[in-house]
Amino acid sequence: MGKRRKARELALQALYQVDFYSKNSKEALELFWQEQKAEEEAIAFAHHLVEGVCQREQEINHLIEEHSEHWKLSRMSRVDRNILRMAVWELMEMEDIPCKVTIDEAIELGKKYGSSESGAFINGILDQILKKLTKEQKIHKRERI
Repeated sequence: MGKRRKARELALQALYQVDFYSKNSKEALELFWQEQKAEEEAIAFAHHLVEGVCQREQEINHLIEEHSEHWKLSRMSRVDRNILRMAVWELMEMEDIPCKVTIDEAIELGKKYGSSESGAFINGILDQILKKLTKEQKIHKRERI
C-alpha cells in the first residue's frame, strides 16, 4: 500500500473519531496519533489532511450539502461524510495531487470502508463539487477530469 493511501486511511479514522467524539475531539485525536505505528511520512500527511479538514470544516460541509441532493450531512454515514470532507479539502488545497487521483482515492476508500453504494455516492458528489470549484477557478493549473 502506498504511503498516501495509508495516510488517507489514517486520516479517515482520525476524522471519524473527531466526528464521533465531537465534544472531546482534541483528546481523541491526541490519543489516536499516539497509537499509530505507520511510517512517519504517512502519519505526517494524514495529520496534514485532518488539520486541513478541521480548519475549513464549515466551508467543506456547505459544499457537500449543496451538491448532495436530498441528503443532509447529518444523514450521511460517518464514513462517507468524512471521506467526502477529506477529498473536498484535497481538491481545494492540494495542488500537487491531480483531481482525478483525489476522487479515485476517495471512491476506493468508500468501497473499502463504506457501504456497497458508497463509491458511486462519493463519486457523484465529488464530481459536482469539482465542477463548481473549477468553474469558480478555485482549482488552478491542475489536471481536470
